[in-house]
Amino acid sequence: MQQPPLDPAREDGSPRLSRRAFAAAAAGAVLGSAFLPAATAGAAPRAAARRAGAAPAVTAGGDLGPNVIVFDPSTANIQGTLDDIFHKQESAQFGTGRYALLFKPGTYNGLNAQIGFYTSIAGLGRNPDDVQINGDVTVDAGWFNGNATQNFWRSVENMALTPVSGEDRWAVAQAAPFRRMHIKGGLNLAPNGYGWASGGYIADSRIDGTVSPYSQQQWYTRDSQIGGWGNGVWNMVFSGVAGAPGQSFPNPPYTTLDTTPVSREKPYLYLDGNDYAVFVPSLRTNARGVSWASGSTPGTSIPLSQFYVVKDGATAATINQALSQGLHLLFTPGIYHVDQTINITKANTVVLGIGYPTIIPDNGVTAVQTADVDGIRLAGFLLDAGTTNSDYLLRVGPAGASAGHGSNPTTVQDVFVRIGGAGAGKATTSMEINAHDTIIDHTWIWRADHGSGVGWDTNRADYGLKVNGANVLATGLFVEHFNKYCVQWSGEGGRTIFFQNELAYDAPNQAAIQNGSTAGYAAYKVDDAVNTHEAWGVGSYCNFTSDPSIRVDHGFEVPQKSGVKFHDALVVSLGGVGQYNHVINNTGSATSGTSTVPSNVVSFP
Repeated sequence: MQQPPLDPAREDGSPRLSRRAFAAAAAGAVLGSAFLPAATAGAAPRAAARRAGAAPAVTAGGDLGPNVIVFDPSTANIQGTLDDIFHKQESAQFGTGRYALLFKPGTYNGLNAQIGFYTSIAGLGRNPDDVQINGDVTVDAGWFNGNATQNFWRSVENMALTPVSGEDRWAVAQAAPFRRMHIKGGLNLAPNGYGWASGGYIADSRIDGTVSPYSQQQWYTRDSQIGGWGNGVWNMVFSGVAGAPGQSFPNPPYTTLDTTPVSREKPYLYLDGNDYAVFVPSLRTNARGVSWASGSTPGTSIPLSQFYVVKDGATAATINQALSQGLHLLFTPGIYHVDQTINITKANTVVLGIGYPTIIPDNGVTAVQTADVDGIRLAGFLLDAGTTNSDYLLRVGPAGASAGHGSNPTTVQDVFVRIGGAGAGKATTSMEINAHDTIIDHTWIWRADHGSGVGWDTNRADYGLKVNGANVLATGLFVEHFNKYCVQWSGEGGRTIFFQNELAYDAPNQAAIQNGSTAGYAAYKVDDAVNTHEAWGVGSYCNFTSDPSIRVDHGFEVPQKSGVKFHDALVVSLGGVGQYNHVINNTGSATSGTSTVPSNVVSFP
């Protein structure tokens, strides 16, 4: 997102705390644990496997590791622990710390949990109202002089808040999901002082009062209930939201769908009695409102005894052995280098991360790939490109995948991709979706425009998202700064509800992005052979800081066919630093000089 240069003096690149140092800093907190009967099972199979020369069996269950902090209402000095972690993470945009802050069911009074980078805060109840916080969960931008456009990589989930002032502040940008929340009051999406802000995403949440975006440029809200919505800047999109404003794009810029055609909420960790389990919500069609409106979210509970709990030191070989045993994966907060692809081959496998676990492929391997099977759930982790170019970072289904999965699709939720920023990294294609019927529910795929290891060829990444599968749905799609197409869609029947994009800031000149006879690569390309595709609430922005004279023919390039439909599309030149000639194909007026005013197309064709 557009922002002034990062002050390197404010970055925290300190290493993760040792267990002893963390324990001292977090006095009174309870480290998560779940020693289930299955945790001790498997010693004999391991010994037998060693004797047979096979890979040793992996033990399931176990504790949650040193960077998961679990509170209950009797825990001493909760506020002190929250403050200590925030102090470490507030400006650690490219640091190595990773934390999950988990609250057992109960009532907590007088807390203000400020949430910094790579920090997830969540309730451990079956439903949001099981954890009641009389206080706030806050994201602000004091670390960046009131500019919230770099408040990435943090999350809140599955709790109820009664804000002290009557309004909670959640001033975030990309990769900062707000899920399964009940706000007993209002929600303010802007930083203190109403500085720049560019987020964001809400799902399966109930906000009793008004949501006030103020300076937020764009936002997507899905399957929720709100008391009202305050304003819009460029692009506010709603699907399945009770209380949403009516369709009115571009003035005000509201795109409103009464329902979400298909959705399934993200899996989440919770306490089933005294034992940890992961709840996997059911598929919904034509969804509207929260999934827990009738008391509890429908779905299936999986005990932790069926998960390999991935902690520091885990290898790709061990992870793949766990998958081959039919175990699910729970990644705890940490950074994981993998020297072989994490290969998910069994239907209905859950791969869930908490606390922004980060997977880095070594030697150019693909980080994660799945087979062409039903119902895989990928959720809650960050893929960070390695220094050796990977052809792909995530592949959902192999090339040529052909099975239908309409009744039990794979879901990709809060899975984020980063190319550069924390150091030089390269990947030709960040994410490729080959499996039919896949749901991509909130992703930020980012080729870094700031940080370390950043340059036109230093963090080279040609494509952000490629979709080859049929009937793929994207809800909350954020893709930015790729060297060629940010999104290239080749599958039939694709749908996107909300798309936010910036073209690569650092294109050195017009020739560097010339696409045959076309000036520049579109942000979102639907291939010429596609006959059916539909998108709602889509925007692309340019800010060619290396050469402001660059022109791009259009933000969106699609075949001119009756089955290919776009609703509420816009392009914006940020301060006139580069320009678009049209919005979609040759339709829509050019962006206007130095005025940061959108050029809109309400309906295409």
